[in-house]
Amino acid sequence: MNRRYPRIRFQKRLDEMRNEVDKMGQATLEAYRDAVNTFNDYEKEMEKKVIQANKNIHQMNYQLEHDAMSIIAAEQPVASDLRFIEASLKIGSHLKRIAGLAANIAEIARNVKDDEIPEKPMIDLQHMADIVEGMVSKSTAAYLGQNINIARELHRDDDKVDELFDQALKDITKSMFQDKESISHLVYLLFMARFLERIADRAENIGDRTIFMITCEKRDHINGKHI
Repeated sequence: MNRRYPRIRFQKRLDEMRNEVDKMGQATLEAYRDAVNTFNDYEKEMEKKVIQANKNIHQMNYQLEHDAMSIIAAEQPVASDLRFIEASLKIGSHLKRIAGLAANIAEIARNVKDDEIPEKPMIDLQHMADIVEGMVSKSTAAYLGQNINIARELHRDDDKVDELFDQALKDITKSMFQDKESISHLVYLLFMARFLERIADRAENIGDRTIFMITCEKRDHINGKHI
């Protein structure tokens, strides 16, 4: 038997795993975009689409985990391959959670579809949503291309989202004081801001996992540097 064949077969399985994560990433990004569009312009069918996408992505993650365990059991991967497999599993888990948060956004859209939303909080949220969309896209691109520079950009993007989150909280709270009758639906804007902030965190975590996969560096969350 050709001694190279087992390694060629093994590499093929790793490539298949990368493709699985790629498909999860594309499906998650689409679900996120649909969720934000649903929030901006509610449609019942779009809400259903996002919720179904969340279920599909959960199933994709389950398959990814199954395939990873199968590779580990059968192929006895070396350290660098193990880091790739572990990163793929962690990234799949983050994508699954992003899909879940997208479904949360689609669901709260139903609760504000008939309400008059103050302009300033909506501007804050839309700005957040745009940056977060870019982060979700960048995070999977960094993993697929093993691009450390893109992965590191996610930290700066997350800082911007955190600043906008703080501003959104101030603007939403101000609107609540100005119009106490609107509190019931403004609470959903707080949820929206929180969901966006958590998606950004997940995207940043994908970047961190990608950096570790390539360099073995872990981020010190106190000073924000990789060590």
